[in-house]
Amino acid sequence: MLHRGHYLTLRIDTIERADGTRATREVVGHPGAVAIVALDDADRVLLVRQWRTAAGRALLEIPAGTLDVDATGDVEDHALAAPRELEEETGHRATRWRRLASFWTAPGFASELMHLYLATGLVPAHADRLGPDDDERLDLVRLPWREAVGLALDGGIVDAKSIVGLLWLERLKGSGEA
Repeated sequence: MLHRGHYLTLRIDTIERADGTRATREVVGHPGAVAIVALDDADRVLLVRQWRTAAGRALLEIPAGTLDVDATGDVEDHALAAPRELEEETGHRATRWRRLASFWTAPGFASELMHLYLATGLVPAHADRLGPDDDERLDLVRLPWREAVGLALDGGIVDAKSIVGLLWLERLKGSGEA
Protein backbone atom coordinates (compact mmCIF):
# COMPACT_ATOMS: atom_id res chain seq x y z
CA MET A 1 0.00 0.00 0.00
CA LEU A 2 1.53 3.31 -1.08
CA HIS A 3 -1.25 5.66 0.01
CA ARG A 4 -4.62 5.54 1.74
CA GLY A 5 -6.73 8.63 1.06
CA HIS A 6 -10.26 9.68 1.92
CA TYR A 7 -11.73 6.98 -0.32
CA LEU A 8 -8.94 6.01 -2.74
CA THR A 9 -5.98 3.75 -2.16
CA LEU A 10 -2.85 3.46 -4.27
CA ARG A 11 -1.06 0.13 -4.20
CA ILE A 12 1.34 -2.05 -6.14
CA ASP A 13 0.17 -5.63 -6.63
CA THR A 14 2.45 -8.50 -7.60
CA ILE A 15 0.78 -10.83 -10.07
CA GLU A 16 1.76 -14.22 -11.42
CA ARG A 17 1.31 -14.73 -15.13
CA ALA A 18 0.15 -18.01 -16.71
CA ASP A 19 3.77 -18.89 -17.55
CA GLY A 20 4.79 -18.51 -13.88
CA THR A 21 6.65 -15.22 -14.26
CA ARG A 22 5.81 -12.35 -11.95
CA ALA A 23 5.10 -8.70 -12.63
CA THR A 24 3.76 -5.70 -10.76
CA ARG A 25 0.64 -3.66 -11.40
CA GLU A 26 -0.18 -0.23 -10.04
CA VAL A 27 -3.79 -0.18 -8.82
CA VAL A 28 -6.07 2.62 -7.70
CA GLY A 29 -8.50 1.11 -5.19
CA HIS A 30 -11.99 2.64 -5.30
CA PRO A 31 -15.14 1.61 -3.38
CA GLY A 32 -17.38 1.90 -6.44
CA ALA A 33 -19.90 4.47 -7.57
CA VAL A 34 -23.37 5.11 -8.95
CA ALA A 35 -24.51 7.10 -11.97
CA ILE A 36 -28.07 8.10 -12.69
CA VAL A 37 -29.87 8.88 -15.93
CA ALA A 38 -32.65 11.08 -14.52
CA LEU A 39 -35.51 11.66 -16.94
CA ASP A 40 -38.30 14.10 -16.03
CA ASP A 41 -41.93 14.00 -17.18
CA ALA A 42 -41.12 16.43 -20.02
CA ASP A 43 -38.56 13.92 -21.40
CA ARG A 44 -35.62 16.06 -20.30
CA VAL A 45 -32.44 14.62 -18.82
CA LEU A 46 -31.13 16.22 -15.62
CA LEU A 47 -27.40 16.88 -15.97
CA VAL A 48 -24.91 18.65 -13.74
CA ARG A 49 -22.06 20.89 -14.82
CA GLN A 50 -19.13 20.78 -12.45
CA TRP A 51 -15.45 21.58 -12.39
CA ARG A 52 -13.23 18.50 -12.71
CA THR A 53 -9.69 19.19 -11.56
CA ALA A 54 -8.17 16.15 -13.30
CA ALA A 55 -9.73 17.24 -16.62
CA GLY A 56 -8.85 20.89 -16.03
CA ARG A 57 -12.32 22.06 -17.01
CA ALA A 58 -16.01 21.97 -16.22
CA LEU A 59 -17.82 18.90 -17.58
CA LEU A 60 -21.49 18.24 -18.25
CA GLU A 61 -22.39 14.91 -16.64
CA ILE A 62 -25.22 12.74 -15.45
CA PRO A 63 -25.55 12.82 -11.63
CA ALA A 64 -23.16 10.39 -9.95
CA GLY A 65 -21.18 9.76 -6.85
CA THR A 66 -18.87 7.48 -4.93
CA LEU A 67 -20.25 4.86 -2.58
CA ASP A 68 -19.74 5.81 1.06
CA VAL A 69 -17.43 3.72 3.24
CA ASP A 70 -18.20 3.60 6.96
CA ALA A 71 -15.74 3.50 9.86
CA THR A 72 -15.66 -0.33 9.78
CA GLY A 73 -14.80 -0.39 6.06
CA ASP A 74 -18.25 -1.51 4.89
CA VAL A 75 -19.23 -0.07 1.52
CA GLU A 76 -22.68 1.46 0.98
CA ASP A 77 -25.21 -0.52 -1.07
CA HIS A 78 -25.40 1.03 -4.54
CA ALA A 79 -29.21 0.75 -4.54
CA LEU A 80 -29.27 3.09 -1.52
CA ALA A 81 -26.56 5.38 -2.86
CA ALA A 82 -28.32 6.16 -6.15
CA PRO A 83 -31.32 7.98 -4.58
CA ARG A 84 -28.98 9.84 -2.21
CA GLU A 85 -26.74 11.02 -5.03
CA LEU A 86 -29.67 12.06 -7.24
CA GLU A 87 -31.07 14.20 -4.44
CA GLU A 88 -27.72 15.68 -3.42
CA GLU A 89 -26.73 16.64 -6.95
CA THR A 90 -30.06 17.65 -8.51
CA GLY A 91 -32.45 18.40 -5.64
CA HIS A 92 -34.86 15.76 -6.98
CA ARG A 93 -36.18 12.41 -5.87
CA ALA A 94 -37.50 9.66 -8.14
CA THR A 95 -40.58 7.54 -7.65
CA ARG A 96 -39.37 4.88 -10.12
CA TRP A 97 -35.92 3.30 -10.30
CA ARG A 98 -34.46 0.81 -12.75
CA ARG A 99 -30.96 -0.65 -12.54
CA LEU A 100 -29.51 -0.65 -16.05
CA ALA A 101 -25.97 -2.02 -15.83
CA SER A 102 -22.69 -2.13 -14.01
CA PHE A 103 -19.34 -1.47 -15.66
CA TRP A 104 -15.68 -1.01 -14.79
CA THR A 105 -14.63 2.58 -15.41
CA ALA A 106 -10.91 1.96 -15.96
CA PRO A 107 -10.13 -1.75 -15.38
CA GLY A 108 -6.53 -1.42 -16.51
CA PHE A 109 -5.60 0.40 -13.31
CA ALA A 110 -8.64 1.06 -11.10
CA SER A 111 -11.11 -1.08 -9.15
CA GLU A 112 -14.07 1.31 -9.57
CA LEU A 113 -17.28 -0.52 -10.49
CA MET A 114 -19.98 1.94 -11.61
CA HIS A 115 -23.67 1.05 -11.18
CA LEU A 116 -25.96 2.77 -13.69
CA TYR A 117 -29.61 3.55 -12.91
CA LEU A 118 -32.57 5.10 -14.71
CA ALA A 119 -34.64 7.39 -12.45
CA THR A 120 -38.11 8.58 -13.52
CA GLY A 121 -41.12 10.07 -11.82
CA LEU A 122 -38.96 12.95 -10.62
CA VAL A 123 -40.24 15.25 -7.88
CA PRO A 124 -38.43 18.15 -6.21
CA ALA A 125 -37.04 17.49 -2.74
CA HIS A 126 -38.10 20.21 -0.33
CA ALA A 127 -37.21 21.28 3.23
CA ASP A 128 -35.41 18.08 4.18
CA ARG A 129 -33.43 18.00 0.93
CA LEU A 130 -29.96 16.48 0.91
CA GLY A 131 -27.48 18.96 -0.58
CA PRO A 132 -24.24 18.51 -2.48
CA ASP A 133 -20.98 17.77 -0.69
CA ASP A 134 -19.17 20.80 0.73
CA ASP A 135 -16.55 20.74 -2.04
CA GLU A 136 -19.06 20.40 -4.91
CA ARG A 137 -20.31 23.34 -6.97
CA LEU A 138 -22.96 22.02 -9.31
CA ASP A 139 -25.10 23.73 -11.92
CA LEU A 140 -28.26 21.82 -12.85
CA VAL A 141 -28.93 21.62 -16.59
CA ARG A 142 -32.09 20.12 -18.13
CA LEU A 143 -31.90 19.05 -21.75
CA PRO A 144 -34.35 17.23 -24.00
CA TRP A 145 -33.11 13.65 -24.07
CA ARG A 146 -32.38 13.69 -27.81
CA GLU A 147 -30.27 16.82 -27.42
CA ALA A 148 -28.32 15.24 -24.55
CA VAL A 149 -27.69 12.11 -26.64
CA GLY A 150 -26.57 14.36 -29.50
CA LEU A 151 -24.03 16.02 -27.21
CA ALA A 152 -22.72 12.59 -26.21
CA LEU A 153 -22.31 11.66 -29.86
CA ASP A 154 -20.71 14.90 -31.09
CA GLY A 155 -18.22 15.47 -28.28
CA GLY A 156 -20.17 18.04 -26.26
CA ILE A 157 -20.35 15.52 -23.42
CA VAL A 158 -17.00 13.79 -22.92
CA ASP A 159 -17.49 12.05 -19.58
CA ALA A 160 -17.53 8.25 -20.07
CA LYS A 161 -20.29 7.39 -17.55
CA SER A 162 -22.51 10.06 -19.08
CA ILE A 163 -21.93 8.78 -22.60
CA VAL A 164 -22.73 5.22 -21.49
CA GLY A 165 -25.86 6.38 -19.65
CA LEU A 166 -27.16 8.53 -22.48
CA LEU A 167 -26.59 5.88 -25.13
CA TRP A 168 -28.35 3.38 -22.86
CA LEU A 169 -31.26 5.83 -22.63
CA GLU A 170 -31.35 6.14 -26.43
CA ARG A 171 -31.58 2.35 -26.70
CA LEU A 172 -34.42 2.24 -24.16
CA LYS A 173 -36.29 5.04 -25.93
CA GLY A 174 -35.83 3.32 -29.30
CA SER A 175 -37.27 0.06 -27.95
CA GLY A 176 -40.12 1.79 -26.10
CA GLU A 177 -38.80 0.68 -22.69
CA ALA A 178 -38.29 4.19 -21.25
